[in-house]
Amino acid sequence: MRNWKLQRAFTLIELMIAVAIVGVLAGIAYPSYLEYVAAGRRADAQGNLIALAQHMERQFTLNGTYLTASGAVPVLPYVLSPQNGPVAFYALALPPGDLTANTFTIRARPANAMAGDRCGDMTIDNLGRKTPPECW
Repeated sequence: MRNWKLQRAFTLIELMIAVAIVGVLAGIAYPSYLEYVAAGRRADAQGNLIALAQHMERQFTLNGTYLTASGAVPVLPYVLSPQNGPVAFYALALPPGDLTANTFTIRARPANAMAGDRCGDMTIDNLGRKTPPECW
């Protein structure tokens, strides 16, 4: 005969407690992870905005205006963030209404997975003002 008292196994209650603990931990960790990923994508877009602002300042240094020599809107060297990769998370633009001979505002509009981002559109202008300030 077998001695049933020597056999050890998990009971259903112990297993359900372990599943509940894993579920609670995942419920806390997953939103934090998503915010961490979003913050990284935002930082990449902010770096691209700063690089494009520097591009516009070089334009001003060469021509004395943010417009091209013919008075047109200059072409940005890139319009997606990240610059490389299969998916763009921000569309970068220099809207004509936000550009004059002496001023500019470059805009990063969230796209794809970042479309519902809490920061919305991020901008930088010729004076270095960045909006929204809580996201920079």
